[in-house]
Amino acid sequence: MVQPEVLRQTVIHRALHRPQIIMGGERELTLFSMLIAGGLIVSALNLIASVLGVIIWLFCIYGLRRMAKIDPQMSKVYQRQIPYAHYYAPFSRPFRAAKSTRFK
Repeated sequence: MVQPEVLRQTVIHRALHRPQIIMGGERELTLFSMLIAGGLIVSALNLIASVLGVIIWLFCIYGLRRMAKIDPQMSKVYQRQIPYAHYYAPFSRPFRAAKSTRFK
């Protein structure tokens, strides 16, 4: 008698494929914004620069959190897409009735 084929199940642990997020934003961009704001604070060493550095950093964290909610790896996707910008035309299909011309 032939045994029915059983699908093999593999356990994928969440920690292995979860995006690296710090304070709600992408890891590299969050740390880079922290470095820039900290560099501004340390280089000027006055109260105005400290307040400005903290405000800039809070705006960066707010933007990075919103970006990570949409796609946790948005900057990597964007960087991967840049070389293909000339390859893919910004139109849906070749026979679409476009209001603008494709090539100038």
